[in-house]
Amino acid sequence: MNTAANPELAGRPDGWWRSAVVYQIYPRSFQDSNGDGVGDIPGITSRLEYLAELGVDVIWLSPVYRSPQVDNGYDISDYQDVDPLFGTLADLDALIAAAHQRGIKLVMDLVVNHTSDQHAWFAQSRDPASAKRDWYFWRPARPGCEPGTPGAEPDDSHAAFAPSAWTYDPASGEYYLGIFSPGQPDLNWENKDVRQAVYAMMRWWVDRGVDGFRMDVINLISKPAELTAGGPIEPGQGSLRRVANGPRLDEFLAEMNREVGLDEHNLLTVGEMPGATVEVAQRVTDPARHELNMVFTFEHVNLDQVGWNKWDLADLPLPVLKGNLASWQDGLAEAGWNSLYYDNHDQPRAVSRFGDDSPEHRVDSAKTLATVLHLHKGTPYIYQGEEFGMTNAPLTRIEHYLDVESLNYHALATAAGVSEEQVLRSLAAKSRDHARTPVQWDATDNAGFTTGTPWMPVNPNHDQINADAARHDPDSVFAHFQKLIRLRHSNETVQEGRFQLLLPDHDQLWTFTRTHGDETLLVVANCSSEPVEIPTDGLPRLDGAELLLGTHPDAAATTLAPWESRILRL
Repeated sequence: MNTAANPELAGRPDGWWRSAVVYQIYPRSFQDSNGDGVGDIPGITSRLEYLAELGVDVIWLSPVYRSPQVDNGYDISDYQDVDPLFGTLADLDALIAAAHQRGIKLVMDLVVNHTSDQHAWFAQSRDPASAKRDWYFWRPARPGCEPGTPGAEPDDSHAAFAPSAWTYDPASGEYYLGIFSPGQPDLNWENKDVRQAVYAMMRWWVDRGVDGFRMDVINLISKPAELTAGGPIEPGQGSLRRVANGPRLDEFLAEMNREVGLDEHNLLTVGEMPGATVEVAQRVTDPARHELNMVFTFEHVNLDQVGWNKWDLADLPLPVLKGNLASWQDGLAEAGWNSLYYDNHDQPRAVSRFGDDSPEHRVDSAKTLATVLHLHKGTPYIYQGEEFGMTNAPLTRIEHYLDVESLNYHALATAAGVSEEQVLRSLAAKSRDHARTPVQWDATDNAGFTTGTPWMPVNPNHDQINADAARHDPDSVFAHFQKLIRLRHSNETVQEGRFQLLLPDHDQLWTFTRTHGDETLLVVANCSSEPVEIPTDGLPRLDGAELLLGTHPDAAATTLAPWESRILRL
């Protein structure tokens, strides 16, 4: 019997994801099993007992499909095969089965805004006479310009990882759209055949037993009218932001849900949506609309930058951060659902960015950041290594960086006259490479990640910060994450309680309540490296409050130590 077609038999009752905790795995950096220095699927399978010990419910697996690896797998050349770098399709089937045996579900990363330029669909599309020509966006040169010459691009749009979103194809004499890079041409979702091919591929994965999809930049699939109409585009319209949250986004997502059976199979669906507002998320995650379960907002991870430039660093006062997350809690309180995250494969390490990664405060700040996040309403996401407090790496020279985004920024910024010192300061704070250093399993050479030479150097602090040490320390960050996960599983107020932010303007304390029925939980967290008095004004009376979980031993003190947090039942 195909249990994937029966949600109950597959362990997916209605709304199961509302009490779940998701763990993201970036495969090339998780665990190498064959000594080639790159993490792989058998390596993941070998660590399932660790994930079961942590207590997570779901693995989100970043792409393992066939890929030229221009963007570390987010450029897919075959959606229905595994890249040999990571193993085989049989290895993936074995991982799914072994995870299910341990009560852990598996969610695949779905990248369907674009393919690789090595995908068979795109190879056929390059022929102007092909039936697949319209599967991608092809446009002639700007009127009056010679095709292929500088300035002849159809418009002025920049790509995320390249100077232009348009790449000239000499074979056909036209340009194709790739809003991330030339190696990632955008699919034309206006074409019904494209959509049906995507849905067929998704059904194929559901039949193999996957439990859902994390959808990469899914709010970019509906392009604006000037792109979908065809023909030349007027100069001066170029802006990457104009392709987000397009006019047919809700229509396409509802069609996907219906055609693939996303709700029918009770699959977890989360859409990565750069530039999405609370209003967009309200529509997309409203259960009555049958689109997606939840979205990844970018607002809170864009607060420590100036404008749209992630490399232009800005201070982030605590009231701004907690106020932003509260606005999403309030906005999705009645219908819809929040995803909860600090970091992922595209973000620097949470404890280095939002906490204090000094030896004195790293453990407590990692615990308290987790307490605050996991006690919000929504589905928490843990990124590999976050559960024991991995930090940013000491990357001090451009030669230390591997990520295409970081290298492209360095090249463009220095060419524009930005000083090397300033560029490196921005990279040290925000580079995606910080998330991609190998998981620090133990204190041995290469941190237990590989017996070979790791594809990316291991953070040298692995001799002090590693999973093995954390697992054997009852007061570790790992142990705290275990307690938070158990609390979510067992307490309906943590799962479903109404959220109310308290003391919104306090620059050290992050405090809020969660209320469900007759139970009210209060979270009091000192998000600073200085002690702070618990105020008597603006908080509920604490007489008789029961401590459910705290980071420090003296839970009765009226002063919170640096990075101390408490979860209290009133």
